[in-house]
Amino acid sequence: MGLGPRSPHKARRRLPAGGKRGRGAKGPGRPSSGRQRQLGPPGVGRSEPALDPHPHLSPEALGYFRRALSALKEAPEAGEERELMVHNVLKEAEAQALALATNRTGSEMLQELLGFSPLKPLCRVLATLRSNLHLVACHRCGVHVLQSALLQLPRLLGSRVEEEVEVGEDGKDPPSETLEELVLGLASEVCDDFLIYCGDTHGSFVVRTLMQMLGGTLLESERARHRGSQSPEAQRAPTRECKPTDFEVPESFLNCLQDLCSCFLKDIAVFITDKISSFCFQVALQILHRKLPQFCAHLCNAVIDYLSNRNSSADGSPLLLFLQDQTSSRLLEQVLLVLDPPRLQSLFEDHFQGRLQTLAAHPIANFPLQRLLDAVTTPELLSPVFEELSPALEAVLAQGHPGVVIALVGACRRVGTHQAQVLQLLLEAFHCAEPPSRQVACVPLFATLMTYEVYYGLLEEEGAVPAEHQVEMGTTRALGEVTVLGSLLLQHLLHFSTPALILRSLGALTGPQLLSLAQRPGRKLLLSWESGTRS
Repeated sequence: MGLGPRSPHKARRRLPAGGKRGRGAKGPGRPSSGRQRQLGPPGVGRSEPALDPHPHLSPEALGYFRRALSALKEAPEAGEERELMVHNVLKEAEAQALALATNRTGSEMLQELLGFSPLKPLCRVLATLRSNLHLVACHRCGVHVLQSALLQLPRLLGSRVEEEVEVGEDGKDPPSETLEELVLGLASEVCDDFLIYCGDTHGSFVVRTLMQMLGGTLLESERARHRGSQSPEAQRAPTRECKPTDFEVPESFLNCLQDLCSCFLKDIAVFITDKISSFCFQVALQILHRKLPQFCAHLCNAVIDYLSNRNSSADGSPLLLFLQDQTSSRLLEQVLLVLDPPRLQSLFEDHFQGRLQTLAAHPIANFPLQRLLDAVTTPELLSPVFEELSPALEAVLAQGHPGVVIALVGACRRVGTHQAQVLQLLLEAFHCAEPPSRQVACVPLFATLMTYEVYYGLLEEEGAVPAEHQVEMGTTRALGEVTVLGSLLLQHLLHFSTPALILRSLGALTGPQLLSLAQRPGRKLLLSWESGTRS
């Protein structure tokens, strides 16, 4: 939260192992009027930044900041006392910002402190970090501090500059840059060594965060990408399902964003093929698509043109080689999601058409194919895609790529065509189309992504007439393990124009089976359908 100007009154609480400095107070280590000031740890009170490129943070300093942070958390959320405490602690943090940022424990505390920071203290800390940009941005701890400082922009951009300016030791106001100037300066430095920062494991985080701040867009997908243990399918979920958050930025930021993203064109081959650098390009496309769509289209065309002029594959399309590559396929996924419909149609006709079943069967290329399906918004594109993919639905499921089938069903839901056809194909793929009595069992099969025989443990000889569905068999069996992808499939089907069959199958479930469904990943499908019917 943004805090107002400091109060001239003294706070009622003294921070542990540190003093309080209000307006006009004497420097650190000097006795206050009437009694000796309690001294902080060695070096805490220095006003000048450390010159050592690898500064050391003493245990005493760590103890001070730990106690100070604890006191801040216990203080009331608003009021003069808290404002003065925040000011005092951040003044000490400014003096040792580099040492804190490059220390594992210190960096975690500094990140928390920045969340409390008003505008001017944040600017001073950011200025210190910027003066040692390469050391901080490419450091495993420092990068997170720099990210945290940048992530305060949505909260502080546009804040009124504090009316009271701190007076330096010589009685003059210390020179300072505005937050806008600091960010633009930092972007300029990153631009000068763009390839280095984008290619560094830690530095690439800074580039991606900086682009989000310049574009006034916080990408939830970017946070989710690095939250730890996620399945490969979840990690490559459609970007469009993650909702970005927009905030106001000055026009200079958008101009700077375009200048920064122009650097991708200088070494486009690296950003297409290098795993770490490619992440930066992917984030840039997401932001530009929202804020500078024409420039986004320019970058997408550059990627497609470059890849289209490489050596051709055996099938004749050079793009197919990159669709099957672990790194470049991820960038192409993002390109597919941000292309406008005419360009997407052209890309499909030039490179995808006639090869969809091959792509669907490939362990890597099936992911960009899913993104192509996610991007389909017109009947003109869906019809040839559906015609080519629909005969292979059961084979694609058997190959372990249900995401392709679910993306195709999602396209049918979104465009509003081929819905009855795809539902019939699903019933056939899950072996519950014939005899008709089996159709009432489709919801458990779709939710668990199991065929009828596997779900009910039947042994049927090939070519034998399928057995009728027994109601007792469906009601006595506990619901199988609902998968996330199975839940997504049912969500799409419930939003079809005629969901009668799915509703009838849901109605055939017993109370315990419905309760089990509500307690598993599939519970979202019921909430999703209910909210959709009310809107």
